[in-house]
Amino acid sequence: MGKDYYKILGVSKDADDDSLKKSYRKLALKFHPDKNKSPGAEEKFKEISEAYDVLSNKEKRKLYDQYGEEGLKSGGFGGGGPSTGGTSFTYNFSGTDPFEVFRTAFDGENPFSSMFSGSRGFQFMDVDDSMFGPHQHFKTRSKREQDTPIVKDLLVSLEDIYKGVTKKMKITKKVPSPDGRSLRPEEKVLTIDIKPGWKEGTKITFPKEGDQNPGRVPADIVFIIKDRQHLHFQRDGSDIRFKAKVGLREALTGANLNVPTLDASNIKLEVRDVITPKTIRRIQGQGLPIPKEGGKRGDLIVEFDIIFPTNLSQRQKNILLDTLPKTTCS
Repeated sequence: MGKDYYKILGVSKDADDDSLKKSYRKLALKFHPDKNKSPGAEEKFKEISEAYDVLSNKEKRKLYDQYGEEGLKSGGFGGGGPSTGGTSFTYNFSGTDPFEVFRTAFDGENPFSSMFSGSRGFQFMDVDDSMFGPHQHFKTRSKREQDTPIVKDLLVSLEDIYKGVTKKMKITKKVPSPDGRSLRPEEKVLTIDIKPGWKEGTKITFPKEGDQNPGRVPADIVFIIKDRQHLHFQRDGSDIRFKAKVGLREALTGANLNVPTLDASNIKLEVRDVITPKTIRRIQGQGLPIPKEGGKRGDLIVEFDIIFPTNLSQRQKNILLDTLPKTTCS
């Protein structure tokens, strides 16, 4: 016949995920080996953990509903067996840690340390009244304080802001060991989808991804977007600024420039007017994307750095004196 996982958890065959989790949490707290020292409690804890491990997984549950426990664990009947996408599948709970199932069902937190105190940090209460149902009976539960947020700068290049990019940040945090008595380090990769045009100072928060210290709510991890210093450009809102260097002769007589852009191309810019230190040229649509404005972009603002000669001969000075208009200095 095989085990009836639905009966073990006390739920119907059409139970949804919330119902499965509520029932498992109630039974797991009741039969957890750290609480219940009666004979057979630990085996019961393993059994309900196995049932929840199967029924909370869509693929495992589908195969179990079709083939039962025996088919799920043996690979099916008649040599063909259940499969997913043509790949043979067999299930063996003996390789699964029931304490890890317990930790996952409680979203990585230790329900004992958060609700109770006493011997070894735990003082247990009867949970037969469906503590996770609509009627909470633990009005004396103290509110845990959350650890201070962990704030980190995330340097992003203007090219990445221009087109958008996905960053993967590896963190190491302390989580409860399977035995529930100590903490162990765990690595996790946090994925950050940086959208085109995000402003410097944008915050990305990962709630409760800090160390899982007993009796505390894990800290939020917050990344703050910072512009990485660029060789050519400087951000100005959704515009970008570029400073072109021109000689004094070009500044007075006109210049033909190749202006770089964030998409690695160049734009030809012709300036025929006299260029002064206050001269600017605006190339429309070559800046950063403007969020929430349907693909519009800021401008590329070209400023000028005029390179003056370090010395002139008397003949050159005389030519300039004869050529340039005389101005009155006030």
